[in-house]
Amino acid sequence: MTNREFYTAIVNGEITEDVVNHAAAALEKLDATNEKRRNTPSKVQIENQPLIDQIVNEILTAEPKTASDVATELGVKVQKASALLRMVVAAGKAVQGETKVPKKGVVKTYALAE
Repeated sequence: MTNREFYTAIVNGEITEDVVNHAAAALEKLDATNEKRRNTPSKVQIENQPLIDQIVNEILTAEPKTASDVATELGVKVQKASALLRMVVAAGKAVQGETKVPKKGVVKTYALAE
């Protein structure tokens, strides 16, 4: 059964066993595609992995650091460093805290998880 025949049968209200089987097969195919997409890292994730490893293995310590400190050491913009640090925290490899900085206010800090 083609998709055109399937949709025509649905519009006409002709729900037969062939229509149900076609819909079940299409759902299985869709689930397989979504599962593959979920388990395959994107191009950006592949590019970010070395930076995340560098943050965890070389930059972060038990002493809290701000995103701007990490950005300076990585050589990236603060926004990129902040996004990477959020990923590290989400993975459970670091913890987030807050520190009061004069003339700036409260700033988020990041340190290695124990």
